Amino acid sequence: MLFSLAKEFPTSSVNFTPMIRTTALTALSISLLTVLSSAQPATKPVFWPGKGGPTQDCIVPTADVARIPLEWDSASGKNIAWRTPLEGLGHSSPVIGGDMIWFTSATADGTKQFIYGIDRHSGKIVHHDVVFENAAPEDLGNPINNYAAPSPVLEEDALYVHFGTYGTARIDPATGKKVWERRDINVRHFRGPGSSPIIYGDLIILTFDGIDQQFVTALDKKTGKSVWKTARTTDYGDLDKEGKPTRDGDMRKAYHTPGVFEMGGKQVLVSIGSRAAFGYEVSTGKELWTIRHGGFNAAIPPVRFENLLVLNTGSERAHTICVRIDDKMSGDITDSHVLWDREKRNASEAAPVLVNGILYQTTRGGIVSAVEVKSGKDLWDDRLAGKHVPAPLVLGDKLLFSNDRGECFLVRASPEKFEVLGQNQLGEQITASPAVADGALFIRSSGALYKIATK
Repeated sequence: MLFSLAKEFPTSSVNFTPMIRTTALTALSISLLTVLSSAQPATKPVFWPGKGGPTQDCIVPTADVARIPLEWDSASGKNIAWRTPLEGLGHSSPVIGGDMIWFTSATADGTKQFIYGIDRHSGKIVHHDVVFENAAPEDLGNPINNYAAPSPVLEEDALYVHFGTYGTARIDPATGKKVWERRDINVRHFRGPGSSPIIYGDLIILTFDGIDQQFVTALDKKTGKSVWKTARTTDYGDLDKEGKPTRDGDMRKAYHTPGVFEMGGKQVLVSIGSRAAFGYEVSTGKELWTIRHGGFNAAIPPVRFENLLVLNTGSERAHTICVRIDDKMSGDITDSHVLWDREKRNASEAAPVLVNGILYQTTRGGIVSAVEVKSGKDLWDDRLAGKHVPAPLVLGDKLLFSNDRGECFLVRASPEKFEVLGQNQLGEQITASPAVADGALFIRSSGALYKIATK
């Protein structure tokens, strides 16, 4: 274009040459900016920073609820914006910021652990990168878990991925490059890792409840350096005649992801391990209080309603207990602060959700129940088909449950009765919890990532 114009307008035109140069430089600058912007995806806003969403309680923002379709089907393609096939295994739930969706995966034998970074608009795989390689991973010893079970957490400038004893890393979400890593914090998981990290201020908090060691630790999220580490003080009551833990310490392990709450003027990290739950001062790791319980394999985050704390003790025989929050929480508060204890039909993997003072939960076997938190009163229970591991989503007055058959159920969030409002099908096992961004629903199945949105 420049040469043809030069022929038509000779260089004797005094003002022409500078104008051509300026126009050409401007066009070049715009082209460079376009290339740079397309090469580096946007990292903000952060739509879904962790497994529990922006408010850490699986409640979808109202503006998104109004736009998410309530019907979809993989066979017909109804409201399926795209489907991206995936390699490897993982229970890791997606996090979403800017243009990108992130989660982790691993080979079936655990020798390689990856991050996936997928463009949320197109479904294009931008990153499928090895984070860690393991020469001899510990055998899982069960058909349920895998080597990419913990979910990542996301900020505008940082993605934190965690694989338990195999390592933790900070990733730059603009480039997918590793900023720092820690591979020296180790336990024997025995059944694989499961606890997800959380962010509080400048700390990334990690939970390690193995069969050999049990502790909580905090790292500086910018540098990866250790800030504090606190060992569990639990009396597991599992020693044999020789003073060794029975079953190699299998009853000591857990997969819990903690939460931070204001209690008595302090920011308290609430963390549930095998046989006991704890409150720690989040800035120092100092143990403040403990509650004894009979469970193990704790995997469900705590939830709060007003001055009440709801805890799940873990395993298929898990109890749900309600704890009073006050300024007298110190030492062993089992007898003084536990208000009620629900002994049966409690969740073991799928995190419960709280809507208007009602706790909704499902067992792995699909028994769904509604419990009034203030009283502990059972309001109703019923059953959904399949096995349930993902946390349900709260879509306004509806709850979205997903199972191992790829079935997604919409249930009314009502204290009055159990009512299924709709059922959708993806046809593939779902163990990761769904995520939401910009009016679209994202579901990771065993073989693909789906974007569900109104076309």
